[in-house]
Amino acid sequence: MSGSFSRSQRTRKPGVTATSSGVVAAQHVRAAEVGADVLAAGGDAVDAAVAVSFAIGVLEPWMSGPMGGGAMMLWRADEGRAHALNYGMRSSSTLDVDHYPLSGAGKASDLFPWESVVEDRNVTGATSVAVPGTMAGISAAHGRFGRMPWAELLAPAVTLARAGLHVDWYAALVIASSARDLARDPDAAALFLDDGQWPKGSGWTALADQRLDQGKMADTLDQLAREGDAAFYRGEIAEALVRDVTDKGGFLSMDDMRGYAPVWSDPLSIPFRDATVHAVPGLTAGPTLADALGRWQGDYEAPDAATPAAYVARADGLRAAYAHRLATMGDHESAKAPGCTTHFSVVDRDGNMVAMTQTLLSIFGSKVVSPSTGLLLNNGIMWFDPESGKPNSLAADKACLMNVCPVIGETPSRRFALGASGGRKIMPAVAQISGHLIEQDLSLQDAIEAPRIDASGGAQVVADERLVGPVADALAGSFPLALAQRLPFPFAFACPAGVMREGTTNSGTTETMSPWGDGVAESNRTKATE
Repeated sequence: MSGSFSRSQRTRKPGVTATSSGVVAAQHVRAAEVGADVLAAGGDAVDAAVAVSFAIGVLEPWMSGPMGGGAMMLWRADEGRAHALNYGMRSSSTLDVDHYPLSGAGKASDLFPWESVVEDRNVTGATSVAVPGTMAGISAAHGRFGRMPWAELLAPAVTLARAGLHVDWYAALVIASSARDLARDPDAAALFLDDGQWPKGSGWTALADQRLDQGKMADTLDQLAREGDAAFYRGEIAEALVRDVTDKGGFLSMDDMRGYAPVWSDPLSIPFRDATVHAVPGLTAGPTLADALGRWQGDYEAPDAATPAAYVARADGLRAAYAHRLATMGDHESAKAPGCTTHFSVVDRDGNMVAMTQTLLSIFGSKVVSPSTGLLLNNGIMWFDPESGKPNSLAADKACLMNVCPVIGETPSRRFALGASGGRKIMPAVAQISGHLIEQDLSLQDAIEAPRIDASGGAQVVADERLVGPVADALAGSFPLALAQRLPFPFAFACPAGVMREGTTNSGTTETMSPWGDGVAESNRTKATE
């Protein structure tokens, strides 16, 4: 072990348990409360997901928002089946590959170790913006399964945006970590920075109530509440986004926006022990999860899951699954990538579930704000390899390959919805937590709090320092090993959020060290809605 952080500090997050009451687990407690209020008002899990999706885009705008993309898994209790929905980003049909020449300067500066492009045009700035999918995805889910009026579900996000983003110590830390890049875009600098250097209204004291002006975003959300995705993909907001992106040098057209459609599909149903894990197929981490779980099932027995040998087998299985992914799917995201996505999970009183992941890709996406809408723009173009002739090479009108991994898990006695943020660390976290729930019958809290490993690329395995002893010794005997502490920033592993249903009892919680995340039950919010 190295570093100067306390060795003795212990932190726990019990989350919430409720009988005959829905639960929301999200990376921001205020967004979880918004979702719980929807459930308390009689909403479906999908209704709550709509409200959380927009609210969390206001509360942690550097992670996600309407200009992002992602995927979700849904469980419908009346049907007794899962549904998969992919709303990943796409490159513009107008994209000019010749605008992204290699610089010859080595590897790129952000999440992916691609060859560097001149001026990092695929990483930051309007030239890194892809066609967004989150708005279409959540609208499609609501149109199919929602019960409450769309405008009512977006109202909390509008209210939050009118109040402005509270710049507490954590928000100030996140903004400061990207201040240099944000300063390059006048609109991003005006929203987030003072003098192009410091977080605007830095809230370093416990009682500070400094807020960012999100009024333009509030206006956009209010219009979306009234007009729905038609405004975003075909109307005034679409026109404003296309104008802002192209004015700043990027590639986006009205045809791109009008032609975007999310994809419903049957889930990838993965047998594991006596359970099934349902994941999103296609250009997600779902196929890699299936690969890893299949290897685990053959490499150790469930009763041995807590042994050092099982940890070695899991690390070996993850490494092999990622080697296959890198060779065939083309995703080479750096294992050192910071957390830059959000995930939330919902279960309602009837047992319907949503596991939803949404992202701008990098933290703060392209580091560009649309001045007409107040929305942070994604940098989905960075998902593509700028070298030609590769499985994931950059091209026009092409779907992006994502690391998102929302799942619905079924055991003989319980069901869970789970996912995480954290780039390539997502799938290993989801796999291990699912394993703890299925193989060891742990509670959701214990499964999420259990020490994990990460083996998502390269030779090195990273292990939670709480595994020091026989487990770490066994891992070090098989792989180059690094030890890491679970901290609020940056996340060494991933930031999960999950809900579980056993009989009529629901529970939910999030990553222990997430300073904002929590699980909230609708039964605890009834008075707030009266």
